[in-house]
Amino acid sequence: MAERKKPRGRKAADSMKVETPLTKEEKAIIHWVRKNVATKTTKFLHSHKVEYFAGSKAVDALVKDSPWCAEKVKDGADHKFDCRERAIEFMDLMLRHKMFHRAKKIPVHSEKKKTKKGKEKEEKTDTDAKDEETDAKETKADDKKKKRKIRLDMHLDQVFLDSQDAFVWLYDPTPWYYWIGGTAIVLGIIAICLFPLWPPIMRKGVHYLSIAAAGFLVFIIVLGIVKYIIFALLFALSGGKLRFWIFPNLTEDVGFLESFKPLFDYTYTGKVKQKAKDSDDEEEDDEEEEEEDNENKSAAEQADHSESEDSSRKSSTGKDFEMVEGNNTDDDG
Repeated sequence: MAERKKPRGRKAADSMKVETPLTKEEKAIIHWVRKNVATKTTKFLHSHKVEYFAGSKAVDALVKDSPWCAEKVKDGADHKFDCRERAIEFMDLMLRHKMFHRAKKIPVHSEKKKTKKGKEKEEKTDTDAKDEETDAKETKADDKKKKRKIRLDMHLDQVFLDSQDAFVWLYDPTPWYYWIGGTAIVLGIIAICLFPLWPPIMRKGVHYLSIAAAGFLVFIIVLGIVKYIIFALLFALSGGKLRFWIFPNLTEDVGFLESFKPLFDYTYTGKVKQKAKDSDDEEEDDEEEEEEDNENKSAAEQADHSESEDSSRKSSTGKDFEMVEGNNTDDDG
């Protein structure tokens, strides 16, 4: 019988198998890389968003900035990244441990819809052709300036390289506060289940607290009903002109304290506003009249002042004339 042919992808799958688990130091290194190497987000196979990094940036970070580089490494450390080759070997080991995988970039071209203006095409002049060439050059320059959008797809050759190739993170450590929150939830559920074993004082206190909470919920519901009843009564009595709300944010999607602020709010679309407008207009007219009176008074004062100056000038000139005449009569005598 003929031997079965092995599938082509089996060699690649065998090369990805790792027998030894990660050590504590290797976990610490990959955790440091996950936090300190810059990442970008995009879609993977048009389905879900992923975070990826460039291979060369990870190597640079390990060789230059990591606590395991040649300048900062501690004595007795198993890993020392004094050259780029050692960093590449370590990252390739992490790839086989499925901390991340290699992906290929697929550029996304923006498709512009072309509108048909007519069946017959007008003949283009030389000036139109030149204008179109300049516009095309400008659009190409703008496209180069803009960031190119990409999508990621699985790469067939799963090898770590010191290049700008994209490597998608699979390692996603859970934050410490998730552990604290989960522990608190578990302990709370256990405490509730052991309620019959609680001391009598604690059970009585929880009983009163539950009554207070139920009463507060009933109070909120009654307050909401009263709010709408008052609104409906005032709206009906005012003929649809008055809209009065108590606690207008009580049923809105806001915080607890903001639900009770402000205490009331109203809008009135009746004659009161028109009267107020009329009174405002009257006040403005009064102010304008006062300003005109003040201007008239100032103009009259200026006229009186000018007249007094003219009279004083005339009187002074008359005296001089008389004195001149007196001198002439003396000379003649």
